[in-house]
Amino acid sequence: MSVGSAFDERALELNVRRQWREWSGVFSSSAYAPHIDIEYNALRNAAALIDVSPLFKYRVSGPDADRLVDRVITREAVPIRPGRVIYTPWCDSEGRVIDDGTVMRLDDDSWLWTAAEGQLRWLRLNSRGLDVGIEDRTDELAALALQGPLAREVLQSAAQTDLSDLRYFGRRSLEIAGATIDVSRTGYTGDLGYELWIERDDAIAVWDALMETGTAYAIRPAGILALDVVRVEAGLIMAGVDYISSHHALTWEQSYSPYELGLGGLVKLDKDVPFVGQAALRRERDAGGPPRRLVGLDLDWADLERLYAGHGLSPALSANAWRDEIPIYEFGEQVGRATSGSWSLVLKKNLAIGTVAAAVAEVGTELEMEWSVEGERGRIGAEVVSLPFFDPPRKRE
Repeated sequence: MSVGSAFDERALELNVRRQWREWSGVFSSSAYAPHIDIEYNALRNAAALIDVSPLFKYRVSGPDADRLVDRVITREAVPIRPGRVIYTPWCDSEGRVIDDGTVMRLDDDSWLWTAAEGQLRWLRLNSRGLDVGIEDRTDELAALALQGPLAREVLQSAAQTDLSDLRYFGRRSLEIAGATIDVSRTGYTGDLGYELWIERDDAIAVWDALMETGTAYAIRPAGILALDVVRVEAGLIMAGVDYISSHHALTWEQSYSPYELGLGGLVKLDKDVPFVGQAALRRERDAGGPPRRLVGLDLDWADLERLYAGHGLSPALSANAWRDEIPIYEFGEQVGRATSGSWSLVLKKNLAIGTVAAAVAEVGTELEMEWSVEGERGRIGAEVVSLPFFDPPRKRE
């Protein structure tokens, strides 16, 4: 049972419009500013601070910690050095994705594991016979995402240290406001950014120090709505939206394999330690691959204008990302569905993420997506494009 975010005190002060959204049992700020474009612009042009404490967090430690991590994730754990982080999915015995998240090696025999949904039971189930401890740190460990092109300057100023050597998907300890925290160069925005892992009692002091230092860099607190837009631009999937965890799926169609989600490059079928779902994923690969694939879609603006003009209107798109299942067609036959999308201010494009039949998943394929105006269904062009949509070099520099 969650006890709420460690940053609730600041959220209550700053979220003057009282816009909230439930996230893993916590009421998180949907937006702080009068319009999410303000927070979006901070994320893409300056720096923004996001409370991501509702993420589930587990410390895995002990002599067999590596064996547990390798037994569960589709990637290899042993080669990961202390101070490095990996992004990975993990699967059930049928090779269907349970969740995706990050796994950070803290030292030779301990890891910090993050997930969108609770994984304590799954980790314990797979730890049988191993000498390993699993500690649920979700409530005790607060988390902030400091993201945006000026995030490094803000963090360096707050910590009074040079971070130029902290590489993409790297991790180190820092001291801010007298508190020792873990910092990883990771995030859910597709931009330069960091995630800060903070003991609960130190959370407010670290927030205040970052916001005070960040004033010179036009920092803003940002909520879930702005985060949702930038994660679509980054082509990042969301559990429960772009795929359903196999632990919740009611049918085979509702569940997905890593190959279907575009995560095949993170599946190491030849690693020394067998992992859950390995045999099923090998069968899928040997059978020629998945029958459907996750794709990016660039939606045709001229077609959108035509649909609205038919009702005497100009296109009116929400600043928010959408999360709906919308049919995708080729030559009048449904071949898939979009699951999320957004208008991108930085790219000036109408974007969507969806899953389509493998036969039409090649980049450049011209499809159509359903779009309703004034309750009347129509279709607009949807070209298959590469993901991510937005991928600035500064993210890795």
